[in-house]
Amino acid sequence: MRLALIILISIHGIIHLFGFFKAFEIAEFNTINQPISRALGLIWLLTFVLFAMAIASMLVHFKYWWIIGLAAVLTSQWLIFNFWFDAKFGTIANVIILGATIIAYSTFQFNHKVSQERKRLLENSKNLTQQIVTESAISNLPVIVQKWLKHSGIVGKESISNVRLVQDLQLKMKEDQKAWNTAKADQYFSIQPPAFNWKLNMQMGPGIEVVGRDKFENGDGEMVIKMLSLIPIANGKNSTKIDEASLQRYLAEIVWFPSAALSPYISWESVDEQSAKATMSYKETKGSGIFHFGQDGEFVSFTAMRFKDIKDDEPKLWTVNALKTEERNGIRIPVECEAQWKLADQDWTWLKLKIIDIEYDVKTVYDE
Repeated sequence: MRLALIILISIHGIIHLFGFFKAFEIAEFNTINQPISRALGLIWLLTFVLFAMAIASMLVHFKYWWIIGLAAVLTSQWLIFNFWFDAKFGTIANVIILGATIIAYSTFQFNHKVSQERKRLLENSKNLTQQIVTESAISNLPVIVQKWLKHSGIVGKESISNVRLVQDLQLKMKEDQKAWNTAKADQYFSIQPPAFNWKLNMQMGPGIEVVGRDKFENGDGEMVIKMLSLIPIANGKNSTKIDEASLQRYLAEIVWFPSAALSPYISWESVDEQSAKATMSYKETKGSGIFHFGQDGEFVSFTAMRFKDIKDDEPKLWTVNALKTEERNGIRIPVECEAQWKLADQDWTWLKLKIIDIEYDVKTVYDE
C-alpha cells in the first residue's frame, strides 16, 4: 500500500511538471487545453517539487512528511480549480493523497501523545532511591519468593528504577479467530510509582495498520486501539474494572524486573511450597494474583481472577505461562510467554510473546 501511494504521488507530481513545461514552451501538454501563464507555470513547478519532497520524506521515514504532502495537495487542488474543465479528474488523486496525509498526521499525534506519557513516566521514576537487594531485605518474603529472587540473580544487584522492553507478538482479537495476527510492541515501566505504558503496532491486512496503547498510571488503567491511528476500535477508561485489570497486568509483569517484588505497594503470602499470592494496592486500586514457581525458584506461571472486558459481570481466570527463560542483563527472566483466558467453553490462548530486547534504568524515551 505504501509503495502504491508513492507511485501515485510520483505520477501525479510528474503531471504537474508538464504544466510548467507548457507554460515555458519546453514541451506540449495537450491534456490542458487552456493556456498557462509563466506565473502559473511556476506554481505548477512548485507543486511538482512539493510532491517530490513528500516522496523523498516518505522514503526516509520523515515523520513530518504529511505537512509537505498536505501543502502539495492544497496547491495542486488550487490549480485544478483554475483549470477545472481539463484537470478535474486530478481531484481523485488529491483526495487519496489527502487521506494518506490525514492518517499520517493521526499516527504522528498518537505517537507524540504516547511519547509524552513515557517521558512523564521516566521523570517520575526518579523518585526511587536505588539500593542493593540484599538477602536480609528479602528475608520476610515467602520462602519460594526468596528462592525466585535469588534464582533470578537480582540479589546483590541494585534495585531497578525503570524498564524498557521490546516484544514480538502473536495475537488473536476474537475467540473464534483461527489465524494469528503478528505485531510488535514496546513497553516502559516505572517501579516507584508503579506504572507502565505499552504501545502496539499490528498489521491487520495490506495497508491496514492497527495501533494500540495500554497504560497504568496514578492507579488508573486505560486502553485505546485504533485502526489507521484514526478509527477507534476500543477505548476503555474511567472504570474500576479496567483499573484493577491494569494493576494485575503490572503485577504479573514484575517477573521482568524482579526487584519490584520489594515494592511497598505489594504484600506477599505463602500459598504452598511452590506458590505465593501477591496483593498490590496503589491509590484507590487493588488487585492480586498467584505466582507459581518450580522447585528451584524459576517462574512458571501467574494466575489471577481478572476482568477480560469492561462489560463482564464477573472476572475470569487469566493465566500467563512462561515458555522459555533466559538471562538478560545478568537477570533470569521469562523471554517467551503465552496468556490465556478460561472461558465457559474453552481455554482461549490469545497471546504469545517474545522479549526481543530489555533495558533497565533507561535515561530517555526512544524517539517514536
